[in-house]
Amino acid sequence: MPGEVIIIDHPLIQHKLTLMRKAETSTAKFRSLLKEISLLLAYEVTRDLPLKYELIKTPLAPMNAPMLAPDKKLVIVSILRAGQGILDGMLELMPSARVGHIGLYRDPKTLIAIEYYFKVPHDVDKRNMLVVDPMLATGNSAVAAIDRLKQTNPLSLKFICLLAAPEGIKHFHEQHPDVTIYTAAVDEQLDEHGYILPGLGDAGDRLFGTK
Repeated sequence: MPGEVIIIDHPLIQHKLTLMRKAETSTAKFRSLLKEISLLLAYEVTRDLPLKYELIKTPLAPMNAPMLAPDKKLVIVSILRAGQGILDGMLELMPSARVGHIGLYRDPKTLIAIEYYFKVPHDVDKRNMLVVDPMLATGNSAVAAIDRLKQTNPLSLKFICLLAAPEGIKHFHEQHPDVTIYTAAVDEQLDEHGYILPGLGDAGDRLFGTK
């Protein structure tokens, strides 16, 4: 469905997100919570992965058992640097997924995303791609990342974030209506500096203990 936004409102995700939002939450706790939420997000985002059936033998009897289809492999692409927090959690659940990275920084005056690093697996055209970044604020970084990643021709694309702003969603889907957004919450708006309100601050700074 074009322009689709799926809000993953599982109670455990919402509870942990509230803890992350609190200003007094430490860097260590923030990092731990993001990893936990990422596991839960991965569970929901991969719900539509196809299965095949394989004949196995249990200790008691043979059976046709479900397994992930081998031709539906995954690549998780982290938008640096904050995307690393979601990537680490998802790899706990999907350790065989390949990993890509795209480095973008936001010009403080124009808010335009500027690329400084790009590396993805060589067989990305045979994989379904999950693109991860905690915040979809202005949408400039996400749009730039998807622009670049579409050039690699993945089998499919999904964008996963922790928080989104209405302005970011609008901008993202104006450019990429075919890419579904998965998020734990859609907040009120952006402030004059392009940060999500009420949000949780700068996800990268809180994840890595920088300012």
